Order: sequence, then structure tokens, then C-alpha cells
Amino acid sequence: MQQLENSAENINTVFKNNITANSVSLSFNQSLYRAEQQLLIETGLPRREWYKHSIYAPGSYTGYGVKTLPGIREAIEQKNWSEAQTQIEVDAKAIMKLAEYFNALLPGSN
Repeated sequence: MQQLENSAENINTVFKNNITANSVSLSFNQSLYRAEQQLLIETGLPRREWYKHSIYAPGSYTGYGVKTLPGIREAIEQKNWSEAQTQIEVDAKAIMKLAEYFNALLPGSN
């Protein structure tokens, strides 16, 4: 989480500087709106492989009620500790992927 916070702060600084200089590019904006895609998990959520977002999803047994960190939360609610641990690792990788994505957008990162 600290790495994501740092990378988000850095990208926010770049964005603010671009706004001040009136030089926000279309490609930079497109990169920002695509950032959330980094939080998708290829295998999907347990028992809902079609749902790919790691941070929020409709509950698997609550209908449309949103669950945050659904893979972790639902595993804990079901007392499935092994699945909870696996989902913690899956979500941590997704969060790191987003941090790395933001870092790659920083000037001089290429």
C-alpha cells in the first residue's frame, strides 16, 4: 500500500504540473483512465471467474451489495483461511501492478 501511495502521489504531482503548464496530453489522460485495469485479475474471483476486479465486486451471496476486497472478505466471512491467504496475495499483486503502472508513467521512467 505504501508503494501505491508513493506512486499515486508522484503521478498526481506530474498531473498537477502538466495542468499548470497547460500540457496534459491525450495519451497521458488515456493512461490515467486505463490505470484501474491494473486491478483486474486474470483468473477472476473465487466462484465468479467472470468478475475480474480485485478491489470491489457485488457480493457472491448478497446480490448487488458491494464488497470491498471481495476475494479476501468473502473468504474470511466463510472462515476459509487458505482462500483468504491466497486472495491476500492476489490483491497485493494487483495493487503492486497498479503502483508499477503509475511509476512507468513518470517522466524519465522509460
